[in-house]
Amino acid sequence: MSTAGFNSQNGTGTGQTYANGPSQNPVALQQLPGVSYGMTNQPPYNPVQAKAPAPPGPGLYPAGLYQPIPPVSSYQPGPPPTSYPSSAGQPLLPRPPMGGHPSHTPPQSASPSPGPRMPMPPAQATPPPPSVSSSSYYPNPQQPMTPAWQYNTPTPPLGPATSISAPPMGPVANHVNPAATLAGPSLPSSASYSSAAPLPPPPNMSYSTTQPPGPGMPPTSLHGYTQPGVAPPPMNPMAPHTYQGQSNRPAYGPPPTGPTPAGPPPTMKPTSFPTGPPVANATPPPPKADGAVAGNGPQATNSYNHLDNKMAGPTQPGPPGRHLGHYPSLPPGYQNTSAPHATPPIHPAMQAATQPYTQAPQPYQQPPGGPGPAQLSPSLAAMSLQSSTPEALRVVNLLQERNLLPPAPVPAPTPCLTQDLQKLNCSPEVFRSTLTSIPQTQSLLNKAKMPLGLLLHPFKDLSQLPVVTSSTIVRCRFCRTYINPFVSFLDQRRWKCNLCYRVNDVPEEFMYNPVSRSYGEPHKRPEVQNATIEFIAPSEYMLRPPQPAVYLFVLDVSHNAVETGYLNVFCQSLLDNINSLPGDSRTKVGFITFDSTIHFYNLQEGLSQPQMLIVSDIEDIFLPTPDSLLVNLNESKELVQDLLKSLPNLFEKTMETQSALGSALQAAFKLLSPTGGRMSVFQTQLPNLGVGALQSREDPNQRASAKDIQHLAPATDFYKKLALDCSSQQVAVDLFLLSAQYCDLASLGCISRYSAGSVYYYPSYHHQHNPAQVERFQKDLKRYLTRKIGFEAVMRIRCTKGLSIHTFHGNFFVRSTDLLSLPNVNPDAGFAVQMSIEENLDDMQVVSFQAALLYTSSKGERRIRVHTLCLPVVNSLSDIFAGADVQAITGLLACMAVDRSVTASLSDARDAMTNAAIDSLMSYRQSVLTIQQPGLLVPACLRLFPLYILALLKQKAFRTGTSTRLDDRVFAMLQLKYQPLAYAMLMIHPALYRVDDLTDEGALNINERTIPQPRLLQLSVEKLSREGAFLMDAGIVIYLWIGRNCHSNFLTQVLGVPNYAAVPDNLYLLPELDTAESQRTRAFIGWLRDQRPFFPSLHIIRDESQLKASFMQNMIEDRTESALSYYEFLLHLQQQISK
Repeated sequence: MSTAGFNSQNGTGTGQTYANGPSQNPVALQQLPGVSYGMTNQPPYNPVQAKAPAPPGPGLYPAGLYQPIPPVSSYQPGPPPTSYPSSAGQPLLPRPPMGGHPSHTPPQSASPSPGPRMPMPPAQATPPPPSVSSSSYYPNPQQPMTPAWQYNTPTPPLGPATSISAPPMGPVANHVNPAATLAGPSLPSSASYSSAAPLPPPPNMSYSTTQPPGPGMPPTSLHGYTQPGVAPPPMNPMAPHTYQGQSNRPAYGPPPTGPTPAGPPPTMKPTSFPTGPPVANATPPPPKADGAVAGNGPQATNSYNHLDNKMAGPTQPGPPGRHLGHYPSLPPGYQNTSAPHATPPIHPAMQAATQPYTQAPQPYQQPPGGPGPAQLSPSLAAMSLQSSTPEALRVVNLLQERNLLPPAPVPAPTPCLTQDLQKLNCSPEVFRSTLTSIPQTQSLLNKAKMPLGLLLHPFKDLSQLPVVTSSTIVRCRFCRTYINPFVSFLDQRRWKCNLCYRVNDVPEEFMYNPVSRSYGEPHKRPEVQNATIEFIAPSEYMLRPPQPAVYLFVLDVSHNAVETGYLNVFCQSLLDNINSLPGDSRTKVGFITFDSTIHFYNLQEGLSQPQMLIVSDIEDIFLPTPDSLLVNLNESKELVQDLLKSLPNLFEKTMETQSALGSALQAAFKLLSPTGGRMSVFQTQLPNLGVGALQSREDPNQRASAKDIQHLAPATDFYKKLALDCSSQQVAVDLFLLSAQYCDLASLGCISRYSAGSVYYYPSYHHQHNPAQVERFQKDLKRYLTRKIGFEAVMRIRCTKGLSIHTFHGNFFVRSTDLLSLPNVNPDAGFAVQMSIEENLDDMQVVSFQAALLYTSSKGERRIRVHTLCLPVVNSLSDIFAGADVQAITGLLACMAVDRSVTASLSDARDAMTNAAIDSLMSYRQSVLTIQQPGLLVPACLRLFPLYILALLKQKAFRTGTSTRLDDRVFAMLQLKYQPLAYAMLMIHPALYRVDDLTDEGALNINERTIPQPRLLQLSVEKLSREGAFLMDAGIVIYLWIGRNCHSNFLTQVLGVPNYAAVPDNLYLLPELDTAESQRTRAFIGWLRDQRPFFPSLHIIRDESQLKASFMQNMIEDRTESALSYYEFLLHLQQQISK
């Protein structure tokens, strides 16, 4: 019997001391050409025979043939996908060596690049006559249109490369099991999530088990066992296809004229695609083994014996939405329609998978051996999403129905799976797909015109996390997938992998269940009952002893820094939390300060006080006493505390104004290289001395210019190169930028982006003039110092054979094609990936995705966190639309738009987002709707899509025509790429509540606190009232707007002032009054803040407040001088779609 132990506490468990990292094969690591924040560039749609070229049209997907264009940005496609590299007989390295990174010169492309489609016009006071030409944008009308944005297909194969500087060429072989493409690092990856069962879905939906119309279903196996000796049917590779759009669609013109306020936006002109090298790794990953021993076994034919059932048939759209007449002429008055049904209030950051997009799961008998795709019953095979029209496909006319915003935050849709499978599925807080129903083919995905991708929050803090200690971690010996709830047990001794469909033996140790202490029921083991689980890794997952927790603080002490007063706050915060730093008896700390010189601190045990060592030669930096600058925290704690108490006074009279940040970073890198660890950098001005010196690139007079925004890309590659060096030595850099001046965050941010760090930004920070920022800095710093941390981590995402991942978003460096290097991983980091369908999924009912994160805990344990998500495969467009997750789609488009802004231009990114909405809604209208009627018709599941796209266009990252500081814009872009979806959505579309009439009706009770739950309001001034008080939650900031005639009861009971005139100008704290109103308001704001890991500052504003403009800029549905109102935007979309 096995001695495997099982632990349900988060982060506990026993394990011997192991060496970190996997054993390594003696083969040079395959590096990819080009590295980028947006990672790989996007591939084109598969080309296919088309009968006639179509005229160009706007949008992410043009109406004509798809043709490859030069890989310009992470959205730009490359040549059509062919085969992928897999050197025969060559062992592939699971985890790359920890050496330096080669230089990165991405491959060049010489193909010409046609221009994208029309941009969405800004609003304009004088309506120009619409000029719509019937001719093509091209001199030769036969020239097909190139897509403006591509999400779905794999990138061009570039073959293995030993150096990033040379573009690899040559033929590549087709890989047999694409699932192995994402095989794990030698270090098995891992993942996280609470083991609590998801909430039951609403009961108002039902499955249809009738045979759908259309071709008959293939026969289904009635049991889950594979007969030995049966040869699996070979899988035909999908012929390359391309989407042939409507050939009669004219080019998009300007928005409609007619009764729009003050005239339509100006005429639009096509923009041209930039040319140049791709920004990032574009090569699809070769098959790779993930573990100490590479799984280079024979490439057996894949078996799909029990997965030949189609999940769903064609769907019949339901009745059209109610017609309530047309909007009257301007200003747009929306028809009053009933509000959508209320759902239980759940904050976005706490969303659970509670609402299925179509129907509730039907009961289903699970054959012995645990649930798995191979045991799906015949009734499930014949199941269609449509017996009657599901709620997700209810037709909504956006021009007639105004009250579309639900009263509570939108929950994630629940995949249409059987109850048993759904009960085991991964939480959407951790693992979420843009489409919860996966199309069978790439051509079907192309036709739907929606991006396919995953959004992950892999290291999220979880209230419950099953932890398994076992000497044997069971993985597929072919593709290295970790055993999970969606594998199939053919019998007690054999299981079939749900990613590559090969059969594996069950190890003897796995026969024992440590939870029930029974033998012979492997399907009841915790690994097969939890979609999120953590393993304590045995010694074969390590190359060296796990590193200790090492923290190095690099502090700006120039005159500017001392003036802000941040040093006092930092030193006091670290003193308060020094005993809470994650770590063990081996934890080390060190300090470097800098101005025009670099100052080190000798904190060696035995000294009576810290010694300051100054190095003034910043051109050739060296460590004065390498052995005593990083010290054991337990042994030298008193010296560390003495230093923190004296640091603020040490520099208070300094007149040194220069900043040698680059040299300080080089010194810190040298100090941390031998061990790895975390570097925390605090900077208050533009670095202006030595290596990495920068010059101001911002012209304040151009901030509101309607032209394209310049200088979104870094001014130098110094910080990126240093970040890659840091990454190779397991060092992550976190940047705290506290400044009232321009600091070139576009350049400085690279140090964190490529080393898997984080960026914190506090504009106009000052200890006296901006107390709200000081409070936010204190709270953020406390969280930062005490939160869980993983060191020397790697993450790999695998998916079922036939699917492939081609682009990554987040803060990391891509090593060996598909392995993300994360020197540090923290619980607040999010990631996104784009996917394509390489081979038809005809024989599959479900597909699975697995994220595995291998890391060293702060206690020195090597751990693997594994998350597995299972989704159904469908073969009709209506089913794809029914499963669309509108928030996940918005989040992924935001990541793609950030990359496009940096590599092409901001206007290109804005056009592409607008076209994304146009294309998907046009596809729905043309291919799903059976009855064509006037109006802007959308399925209910996408009813918020145009609103979210408009919100993105008005978001600080992408807005134009409004004065926006360059650093503020760049920080907003960094946040969109790095924040988990729940937090990013608040930054895209803030939540507005009325709070002067809070009651306990429908309130939540949490820890004996009553939390009121007011309704969400639309972001429009018409929802405000001078008699009320309104709270706007915009993610990192919360505004409380007080109406001029606000009821005196609220002013006295909540704000503690007698009247409106007495409300202070810079109020950022609510007084703690002993009144029911005060307690409700403070409880609600406290609950909102508790939902997220960062601390949003509170600003209480009146009509006269300076911050009123920021509050009003978040009123997304209203018109501004430079942007359309929501209604005008809908008219623009309708005009483009109806052409």
